[in-house]
Amino acid sequence: MADNAGASLHTPSRHAEVKQQDERGIAGGDSAAISERVNNRSLRPDSPAFRDFMKQGWAEESSDATALESSKFTPARLKALGAQFPGERIVIPAGVAKVRNNDCDYPYRPDTTFAYYTGLGQDFEAGAVLVLEPTAADGADHTPVLYLHPRADHSTRDYYRSSAYGEYWVGPRPGLDEFTTMTGIETRDISQLSDALAKDVGAGQGGIRVRVVKEADPSITSMVETVREQNGFDDPASNDADDDQLHEFAATARMLKDSYEVSELRKAIAATHDGFNAILATLPKAVDNEHGERILEGAFNAVAREEGNDVGYGTIVASGAHAPTLHWMRNTGTVAKNDMLLIDAGVEVNSLYTADITRTFPVSGHFSPLQRRLYEAVYKAQQAGFAAAQPGHTYSDIHHACMRSLAESLHEWGILPVPVEESLKPEGQQHRRWHACGVAHHLGLDVHDCAEARYESYQDAKITPGMVFTIEPGLYFRDNDLLIPPEYRGIGIRIEDDVLMTENGPEWLSKPLIPSAPDEVEAWMAGQAA
Repeated sequence: MADNAGASLHTPSRHAEVKQQDERGIAGGDSAAISERVNNRSLRPDSPAFRDFMKQGWAEESSDATALESSKFTPARLKALGAQFPGERIVIPAGVAKVRNNDCDYPYRPDTTFAYYTGLGQDFEAGAVLVLEPTAADGADHTPVLYLHPRADHSTRDYYRSSAYGEYWVGPRPGLDEFTTMTGIETRDISQLSDALAKDVGAGQGGIRVRVVKEADPSITSMVETVREQNGFDDPASNDADDDQLHEFAATARMLKDSYEVSELRKAIAATHDGFNAILATLPKAVDNEHGERILEGAFNAVAREEGNDVGYGTIVASGAHAPTLHWMRNTGTVAKNDMLLIDAGVEVNSLYTADITRTFPVSGHFSPLQRRLYEAVYKAQQAGFAAAQPGHTYSDIHHACMRSLAESLHEWGILPVPVEESLKPEGQQHRRWHACGVAHHLGLDVHDCAEARYESYQDAKITPGMVFTIEPGLYFRDNDLLIPPEYRGIGIRIEDDVLMTENGPEWLSKPLIPSAPDEVEAWMAGQAA
């Protein structure tokens, strides 16, 4: 494996340490610092003859670019953002790669707010920063400017020296002009960012206030904080409140999906359907295999990489007693023939929009009478949630409808220790022992999208056409639960689908492709096994 490519474009990094060592032409002897010794393996030639030789004999590598489909939709998003903060400079970093271990990083994914306002979804722009500059006299309009590192092609020394963005290491990437073509946003060299952030900042008359999405890139946040402190904005609490307000607005803005976003979500759901097909086709190989859960995880994740960017979140493959664990992601279990198998998975397409689907299968291909009874209760609860999901209703309405249905089933089976109405009261909630989580959340660029929004803008807000969300009730009977009959223990069931709210009411996005009614599930499994 070559040196990792995911370093910041504007701050010193472990890759910079490699570069510094190479310039000295030494490996770092016994007295070298630990930070230097870690790169002893990575000596690179740097003689004058080598440098001269590396300038010669390279053909041009294409970096052609065309306008992204998203570029038709980002201007409206940017205009709404600027109007919310008139006269202020808004700073939205893409973020940098995160360390996995030592000098290896996780695959890079840009920050969600950056992706939403630029339309960029690939890994070309680590370290980039989007800045909205106030331009009109009244501050009501802004000009977006994208700052990033220019191409390090064969005409530059960084071509072969920079493992972060040298094209010898990471391959051809778009240049500044190409990014402008792709996004429709003016693009400048990242070296100009510091001066741009500081220009005309001041707490007095005519001065500009600066806000930053502070969680995305600590080095950019630090840069902004320094600029603010030096120009009269020296109250950390006030600055934090400003930044939180920016992040909150950006999250709330994503609640209403435009037609491009809905189209991308449909693509993600279609790819997720293919991933579930791959799981079912692989199921015979996984049954009774020591690594059965991971075999199925691998089958889904391969489709995610083939048809999209990656998985949208860690794939949950939970067989038998693992299924009642809400976020079981170890996937270390054996899949037994009589188990119920809970799969929670979603493909993230190249635009970074993700599906979020859960299905629970009888491994044998047919529900036992008990399994079917429990499954049908969850299915009924989901239908109740869908019926409650109407324009003008709230997420809380969806939740309460699902909870009432589940509580009624639990009472019917003799499991709920109190009457249904008593359990449903805020001071009761005994039914939540078997469903302690929520049943709905926004979906989009993040699997739990818009999470930075306030409660009154989320759970307590009116459901509006353009919202995309999940409905995911379940029943979770842990194998150590002594308050339920033994035959219920170790069974977990969740059914989760993605829903688009329209002017005419809710539309299932996923159910037409991915069966969920019990008879349909059995038929689906039989078809994939054939």
